[in-house]
Amino acid sequence: MIVSAAVIPAEFEPDVQVWITELMKLIGSQQLRDIHFQKLRPDRKALVCSYIAQKRVKLFVVASNKQNMQGYTNPKASNIPSNSWFYCWLTRVLLERVTDFVHAASMRKYGEPKLMKLEYSERGGLSYSQMHAYYEWLRLKSASGAVPLYIPWGNLEWSVMHRDLMTVFNHKERDGLKLPDIAASAFFKALDIHDTGACDPAFAKLLAPAMARSPERKLTCGYGVKLLPNWRTLDRFAVPEPQREILRYYGYPGPQWWQKVVEPGPV
Repeated sequence: MIVSAAVIPAEFEPDVQVWITELMKLIGSQQLRDIHFQKLRPDRKALVCSYIAQKRVKLFVVASNKQNMQGYTNPKASNIPSNSWFYCWLTRVLLERVTDFVHAASMRKYGEPKLMKLEYSERGGLSYSQMHAYYEWLRLKSASGAVPLYIPWGNLEWSVMHRDLMTVFNHKERDGLKLPDIAASAFFKALDIHDTGACDPAFAKLLAPAMARSPERKLTCGYGVKLLPNWRTLDRFAVPEPQREILRYYGYPGPQWWQKVVEPGPV
């Protein structure tokens, strides 16, 4: 399972519609506003990824190897205030990196944290009110210190988040949401061998200039590209080398954004 985010500086938000219009022309589809990446020919997939890589956007991808959940139970998952607990947790890992990036960029440019506008792509069966409740639950836990966070090495940068700036759109109606969708599809094609045929990491590699790097150590590994649960589990489940190629390309199994304290289960 892959979740992705695209961070666009506010001053470039009006340009996103132009980018999508130009992309539609590149792939020869001027009548539709939706880009079905998986249905495109390889040459057009390459065009799309090369185009995005040139724009003022930073991409984040979290890739979950759900094999590690086979036969695994974690009672802590029942404490998450959402029926979509797994998706909430993945977005939490994603937003740890996004909010860190936005905070660092804000401090460099303005000398103080600036709020980000967080837009979700609508998903069937997902309650965003529950997801917001999950974030509030995390915020209260991290603020009080009374109950330890289950993942001790990371936290969201709350100073750049605000509940009133979290909205949900149909991705067909919001051009900016097409960018993380393309990134997720490109990485899915690089990692999947079951639903899309043989792995092809070429498209995800083309996105390299746009993949986010950690502000301090300039690492993509574990930051712009995050594998869950960790590299060692790939050996445990005999994940073949073609599925690892894109991860190696982005720095695995080398040093990551921050040093892990423990290796938790999938919550």
